[in-house]
Amino acid sequence: MPRRSRIDALGAVHHIMARGIERRIIFENNADRENFINRLGCILKETGTACYAWALMPNHFHLLLRTGHTPITTVMRRLLTGYAIWFNIRRHRVGHLFQNRYKSVLCQEDTYFLELVRYIHLNPIRAGLVDNMVELDYYNYSGHSSIMGTMKDSTWLKSEDVLILFGKRRNSARRAYRTFVERGITQGRRPELTGGGLIRSAGGWERIKYLRREGVYQRSDERILGDGNFVDQALEQSKEAMDKRYALRAGGMDLGKIGQRVAELMKVEVAEVWAKGKYPRIVDARSLFCFWAVRELGIDMASLGRELGLSISAISKSVKRGQHISESQGFRLLEN
Repeated sequence: MPRRSRIDALGAVHHIMARGIERRIIFENNADRENFINRLGCILKETGTACYAWALMPNHFHLLLRTGHTPITTVMRRLLTGYAIWFNIRRHRVGHLFQNRYKSVLCQEDTYFLELVRYIHLNPIRAGLVDNMVELDYYNYSGHSSIMGTMKDSTWLKSEDVLILFGKRRNSARRAYRTFVERGITQGRRPELTGGGLIRSAGGWERIKYLRREGVYQRSDERILGDGNFVDQALEQSKEAMDKRYALRAGGMDLGKIGQRVAELMKVEVAEVWAKGKYPRIVDARSLFCFWAVRELGIDMASLGRELGLSISAISKSVKRGQHISESQGFRLLEN
């Protein structure tokens, strides 16, 4: 049975964790870590995904991401697949590098955002990779040093978005942020920030039984962390997106019909929608096609890329461009 789509939406905040298969090492040296960081930065910029916290551990990593114009599933697929291929080639290795699917916790921002920034950035201390806050301030492989300005800044890390929550003046905000992080050392590990969520937030087993009757299942690799209203809203948004896609497909909508609709609106031939040309009108038509295929019909970017002979990166850029065309021109896939 195919896996169900993860719960996601534009602007959603996710705590992402991925671990090596059988808890094996996934970062053996600094070259591994640097490759992963550079790869992550490029993907985040290309997909319009914001990152507020990150930490690399020997056998796993943590990210705090906000969904941009590209679904988190696509971002993580590119990151994990690309890094695993690079890791295996360097070591003449074959097979899986990561354990199952990555774990994703959809988070209620106003309640958990700063708690997660702190929790993620304290991972090196909890794991004994550094001994204290002074060493953490200069540790290369978490976002804390970038926020503190003590190491080379990761241009893709939204440091200022974190600091502004502690004050308008950068230096005083950094001091307040550091104090906040340091106070979290005594809290130790906090399972509710990594493995809690849906059952407790949704109101216990009776609520879960109801959700299951409605066809919503809890998965071990995906949680929702927030109060009951947030959980209900997240599930409802997910259900609405799935219902819309199901209705489109049940009504006979497919890539061919999307291509016809795009050709009609953009005043081009249907064949031009599928073409690889770089003429502006063809690029615009293809972009609108990609946007509706991915966002409305739920086609994953890898599959669409194979259909069009384009890379996932190119598809991602087309989706963003197509969204702008759709919104600015008032185009709709279905006529009202």
